[in-house]
Amino acid sequence: MGTRATETAERKKRCVDAAVALAAEGGYDAVQMRDVAAKAEVALGTLYRHYASKDQLLLAAMLQQTETLRERLVQRPPRGDTPAARVADVLRRASRALERDPKTTRAMLNAMSSEDEAAVPVKHDIDQTLRAIIADAIANHPQASWGGGERVDRLDDIVHVLGSVWFAELTYWTNGLSTAATMADNLGRAASLVLP
Repeated sequence: MGTRATETAERKKRCVDAAVALAAEGGYDAVQMRDVAAKAEVALGTLYRHYASKDQLLLAAMLQQTETLRERLVQRPPRGDTPAARVADVLRRASRALERDPKTTRAMLNAMSSEDEAAVPVKHDIDQTLRAIIADAIANHPQASWGGGERVDRLDDIVHVLGSVWFAELTYWTNGLSTAATMADNLGRAASLVLP
């Protein structure tokens, strides 16, 4: 990567880190573009050139977190003798990571719910990364067999359902409708209902 590209990447990272720091302090409403620029030590115009809204910033942070989670799962694969056990382990680990910073998690979920059309590509990237995390926990390859020789031919449907349950549970938790422990238990239960 050239010097200019490296500097741009570093600036973008500072902007995302600043948005996360502000969200951790005060949640979604605390992430104001002027404050992000000041904290990241970049011009406001530079910030807007990279991220047109705080939703895009928070989604960039969420994408970064999901990619980090996927890397960690490669380094320390999920535990379990069955696909259901491995998926439950992954979802519990991911939920514990998000639980450490509830204001930032809530802010990122608010950004996921935004109507910002320009944010849609990042939302798709987040969705694809989360689906890949679940799919990797089920099997290394979509044609891999489960214990009884059954093919994983419903992998896309299973991943979609589990991803939807995960998002719903995060929404319940961030809105005070469940505890982190309940969220983890429900995710494990959902995995056991759709997987052997």
